[in-house]
Amino acid sequence: MKGLLPVVIVGVGNMGGAMVSRLLELGWAVGVRDIDKSAQSQAVACGAVPSLSPRHAASMLSTDGMFLTAVVDAAQTETVLWGSEGAGPELKPGQTVMLCSTLGPKTVQDQAERLMQCGVECIDAPMSGGPVRAQEGTMSLMVACSDAVWQRSQKLLTALSQQVFRVGTRAGDGARTKLVNNLLASVNLAGAAEAMALAERLGLDPAATLSVIEASSGQSWIGSDRMRRALAGDFEPRAHVTLLAKDTGLAVQAADDVAFDPPLGRLARDLFAQALGQGWADLDDAALLKLMRQR
Repeated sequence: MKGLLPVVIVGVGNMGGAMVSRLLELGWAVGVRDIDKSAQSQAVACGAVPSLSPRHAASMLSTDGMFLTAVVDAAQTETVLWGSEGAGPELKPGQTVMLCSTLGPKTVQDQAERLMQCGVECIDAPMSGGPVRAQEGTMSLMVACSDAVWQRSQKLLTALSQQVFRVGTRAGDGARTKLVNNLLASVNLAGAAEAMALAERLGLDPAATLSVIEASSGQSWIGSDRMRRALAGDFEPRAHVTLLAKDTGLAVQAADDVAFDPPLGRLARDLFAQALGQGWADLDDAALLKLMRQR
């Protein structure tokens, strides 16, 4: 399969798997790699081409292809690109790496610089919206890259999403935008969980109260999405508690780096840390309602 694939995706869990499914439905040939054998097998069952490692995945990439990472964090990104079986040594000038994970701005800048030394371009493109919207092509992509890379990546970007926002040319600006978004998302989610716990304590029907909120000034997308499931007792992970716990920490660190104090962001970060302390890392982040019910 060497040289035949226009895109390979490493990390095919909830979001990466949804992107693979969308691209396959649109007729793209896609290579995949995930350390989770079940996630990789599911993608392969849908028609993706399997690989044995990130380096092997890169070897299957066309000369102008896209190597897309959708792993969890900076450590996994480092392993995928520069670990013992990392893709970095296999990537060639003319190819592009698209970083879709939520990372710190400095991590993105560092990775872009290392890739550039190999003649490989980088797209800073974190995503938001959850796996359903990724599957539908309605998730948001926050893209920072050079003008040339932006132009030649249009076909893939528009295939992945109808909501592609170009936020700049500076590596790290996609990450900065995502952290600002996720800080607000975490504050909104914490507020929604607090409000639902209060509604229950006041003797209100929480589902009916949420319906009122959804038609009123307190509405937020993440509040509605998460609290509907939580009120039904559904805490199966679509977005693990660990993710917003990580992202709020990164957002607060980014704020500290520019001498900005985000008091609500710090509260949200601490609440997610408490949820982790309860042993809920593998639950959906809707589990914040469980935490609020304890107060």
